[in-house]
Amino acid sequence: MKSRTDILKSDIFSHWTNLSYLPRWGVLLLDLLIVFIAFIISFAIGNRLFTYGTTDLLMPIWLQCAIVMALQTLFFWVFHTYSGILRYSTFIDTIKVSLSVGATGLVSILINIIIKLTSIPVSHPFLTTVLIIYIFVAATLLFAWRVTIKTVFEYISHHKSNVQKVLIYGVQSAGLSIAKMLQSNMDSPYRPVGFIADDCDLTQHNMLGLNVYRRDENLLHIIKEKHIDSIIVSPIKMKNINPMRDLTMFLDNNIRVLTTPYFTNFSVEKEEQNIAQRIGRIESIKVEDLLDRPTIHLNNEHIGNLLRSKTVMITGAAGSIGSEIVRQVAQQHPHAIVLVEMAESPLHDLFVELRPQFPEIQIIHTIADVRNMDMIEPIFKEYQPEIVFHAAAYKHVPLMEDYPAQAVLANVLGTKNVADMAVKYGTKRFVMISTDKAVNPTNVMGASKRIAEIYVQSLFLKLSKENNRCTKFITTRFGNVLGSNGSVVPYFKKQIAQGGPVTVTHPDIIRYFMTIPEASSLVLEAATLGLGGEIFIFDMGQPVKISDLAKNMIRLAGFVPGKDIEIIYTGLRPGEKLYEELLNQKELTIPTSHEKILVAKVREYDYDVVSVLIDKLIHSAQEGKTFPTVQIMKEIVPEYKSKNSVYEQLDK
Repeated sequence: MKSRTDILKSDIFSHWTNLSYLPRWGVLLLDLLIVFIAFIISFAIGNRLFTYGTTDLLMPIWLQCAIVMALQTLFFWVFHTYSGILRYSTFIDTIKVSLSVGATGLVSILINIIIKLTSIPVSHPFLTTVLIIYIFVAATLLFAWRVTIKTVFEYISHHKSNVQKVLIYGVQSAGLSIAKMLQSNMDSPYRPVGFIADDCDLTQHNMLGLNVYRRDENLLHIIKEKHIDSIIVSPIKMKNINPMRDLTMFLDNNIRVLTTPYFTNFSVEKEEQNIAQRIGRIESIKVEDLLDRPTIHLNNEHIGNLLRSKTVMITGAAGSIGSEIVRQVAQQHPHAIVLVEMAESPLHDLFVELRPQFPEIQIIHTIADVRNMDMIEPIFKEYQPEIVFHAAAYKHVPLMEDYPAQAVLANVLGTKNVADMAVKYGTKRFVMISTDKAVNPTNVMGASKRIAEIYVQSLFLKLSKENNRCTKFITTRFGNVLGSNGSVVPYFKKQIAQGGPVTVTHPDIIRYFMTIPEASSLVLEAATLGLGGEIFIFDMGQPVKISDLAKNMIRLAGFVPGKDIEIIYTGLRPGEKLYEELLNQKELTIPTSHEKILVAKVREYDYDVVSVLIDKLIHSAQEGKTFPTVQIMKEIVPEYKSKNSVYEQLDK
């Protein structure tokens, strides 16, 4: 014999919650039927409790009923009692119904009084007592009708087999809004069964009919006992916790962690489709949500003043960082943006994306190689850029270990070409994108970026002595960028999608991370702060163990690390070290007006000396001489010590 739960899950009832809501005219007809019944009941009660002479009545009962029904229809329309969806009825709906019924009763009583005062002999069309009783009976029946519909739908939907039980982490306005939204939508795949709070005092309370649980060692037992499938973290709570610390306990126990965008001014009066769209935006947290990164606050006024109505050039414009800088620059209303890129397809895609979004901005796409001066100079000559963001570079550490000459040509010669043209054609600011791998470099890529830093800094020092209105050269350093081309996150995602294994070079390797928008925003901010010659470093937050990152990405994908998907350690790659530094140990930092941006006090180089060595380095690279090229790099950057590389022999 089937149980009650089996019957509810069967197709006898399962389609009920999928029915389209009753049209407004249908709700109005049902409400009128209920008030008709309420009037008959009220008339019967009034006549039973009190004795009236029916000869004193001007109108028979059917005419009285018709007048009351007409008035009630009018006030249903005035208060729009039929416009809501019955199964989403709220306290506001109860107020509307009560006001419409009360208004009908009061107007009927007023009509009764007026006719009684003006008629001879004295008579009245309605029984006043019946009208008073009608107000209470009709309001009660209409309220009970809505509560019944709402309760039936809630009961059926909560027993659907595909509903996930969830706890909501956060009891502030955002958390409460999420709970209200889920409770009000019968088709939601999530059913809230409680809240999680850090404040132990709140656990003594009940919110929206749901228990509040404290985040402690007993919480996992409660989750298991109540068969909780997921945790939904409100956006406000996400800002106030350390995600890596506070959410890992759920991920470690194979509990999905979901989050939502901000839900402001939530109202269950919204259309069902609108509510469904909001629920559809509940999704698993992303790996970047787990990073304990600083919140970035930008001075948009200063950035706008720097870029507005200017001609801005971005090299490497279609790359991960370059393209985001382009997007953020475009929002500041420059006169023109010159996109310099060697890769044809990404450049075309970026141009097609930007053109309809910013029709008022002149967007110029140019295919050019920064290593080729004959390509770069005509661009400067024609467009005369006032600000240059130099993002073009080779960045892959293991690959550049195999091709040091190419690293030098792209990162050193390319920077030199663009910087020299910026000086020649009067560019006001030149912002170079560097890397934390330039600090105490252990690989060719990091050393090449450090040499590029040295060139632009020494060039500024020389020019500023001759002319304080010269091009201001500014360098920005930051760590790894989440989601950038070739970075570890998309690599891990691909491995997880293929079923594993996920490969990590070393169990103890750590890295600093930022999102692409954050890094690009700080580059723009640094551009406004620079007076020339500075190397700005960004507050990257706490470093992340790559092995922990891999485990969390596996969990976020719904798998169990080591069980569903294996993690394999492959060993450090050539030129790779366990941790990256944002500063050389001999360097100091000084604060800026932006709390997340510091200035590195680095060794200053004489341009006349270092430029000779750099020309020698470039010449060696152009001849394709591998070891001599690396040897000159080590001469320019004495702290460059190769690690896990064939070039270690040069350090001896």
